[in-house]
Amino acid sequence: MEIRDRHFIGGEWVRSGAQDLLDVTEAASGDVIARVAAGTAADAERAVAAARAASDAWAATPVAVRADILQRIADGIAARAAQIARTITREVGMPIKLSERIQAPLPATVAADCAALARGFAFEETVGSSRVVCEPVGVVACITPWNYPLHQIVAKVAPALAAGCTVVLKPSEVAPLTAYLLAEVVEASGLPAGVFNLVSGKGEVVGEALVTHPDVDMVSFTGSTRAGRRISELAAATVKRVTLELGGKSACILLDDADFPRAIRGALSSCFLNSGQTCTAQTRLLVPESRYEEASRLAVETARSFAPGDPMSPDTRLGPLISAVQRERVRSYIRKGIEEGADLLLGGPEAPPGLERGFYVQPTVFGRVRPEMTIAQEEIFGPVLSIIAYRDEDDAVRIANGTIYGLAGAVWSADPQRAERVARRLRTGRVEVNGGAFNVRAPFGGFKQSGHGREFGRWGLEEFLEVKTHNLPS
Repeated sequence: MEIRDRHFIGGEWVRSGAQDLLDVTEAASGDVIARVAAGTAADAERAVAAARAASDAWAATPVAVRADILQRIADGIAARAAQIARTITREVGMPIKLSERIQAPLPATVAADCAALARGFAFEETVGSSRVVCEPVGVVACITPWNYPLHQIVAKVAPALAAGCTVVLKPSEVAPLTAYLLAEVVEASGLPAGVFNLVSGKGEVVGEALVTHPDVDMVSFTGSTRAGRRISELAAATVKRVTLELGGKSACILLDDADFPRAIRGALSSCFLNSGQTCTAQTRLLVPESRYEEASRLAVETARSFAPGDPMSPDTRLGPLISAVQRERVRSYIRKGIEEGADLLLGGPEAPPGLERGFYVQPTVFGRVRPEMTIAQEEIFGPVLSIIAYRDEDDAVRIANGTIYGLAGAVWSADPQRAERVARRLRTGRVEVNGGAFNVRAPFGGFKQSGHGREFGRWGLEEFLEVKTHNLPS
């Protein structure tokens, strides 16, 4: 069993202020596979002090030097890709072939992109008689989720370092192991002591200590909308900058001229990716009433191909959920859908046959879901699809926009211009048009209660910068 009983603070592996350790379980079995330090508020205080002490020197470090170190970090992540993929598959449950394609390579790509972006970024420009200067915001607390653990960490840490900020990272205590791998990569990269610090522990202890700390200049958080509200409330006391990437309830609109077999394959792949534990999962399939029966049949046929199984098998398409808590949450939503009168077309709350051990849920498809139903309004975070019929294009847009969320969505049509026109009407931060792929160089973030701020590309870098104007003699 792996034991990680220390934090990485000020360039050293230091013991936690508490002796308690947190269990990390394997998604496919429920067995404890590791234990990590349960950080304290004092540990967070020590990490913030280290980050503050390193802040001025790192901010003054030439951009080319910062970029070189970031590239070494990217190379270090890439060198450990196989280990990263296996670790995340065990912790989170994503099938190994997907972890190898998504969880392992994306963080290396993002870190390398940030290095390249920093080299070409205009940190200064002249506007009339003024010089406009972009400076690092300072000490940043990065609080990250468990579903794409290393990817979400690097999406924050890499642009923060590129901008010249120092960082205290609090990874999810449910899937913290790749954060330790990153700390080892950082240690070997030549990054000055105190620029990157890692404190593991629970959100209500370590996370809240960081959010309320007066020497933390910014909080970058990804997680639930409920937790995002709490962070906003706590951070308001010190008026620090907060960026939030929160929940989603993404709608996939199939217009009446769409290629239904292709579109439904795309929607189900999105909905069931990482067992539905994806904030952008297309969990609502909106179809014209005239083609509802066809869409339902195709959705069930496609969903049957996502048979749950051992995530370490290269043939598995659908793995377990991450924990018993998450499994019960998803099952409770499935029961709620049945209670509220939706048609259960496939799946259900029972464990998949032969998979009673581990945190498995059946791929589940509901039909005749009304827009106001709980399963059509709340984020489930599991492999559950809701099929909703609409009357016309305006009705489809109304339903798609009819939740508190606005993170992502999708539109399919045989007419690309029509699809683009509908996409412009969706109140979401990202829209896939006819299956357009995820782009790590384009901005990502939400509208409404899906959060504020953006990650990736220059937009992600700019979140970690303050803008100062020097008014010079004309």
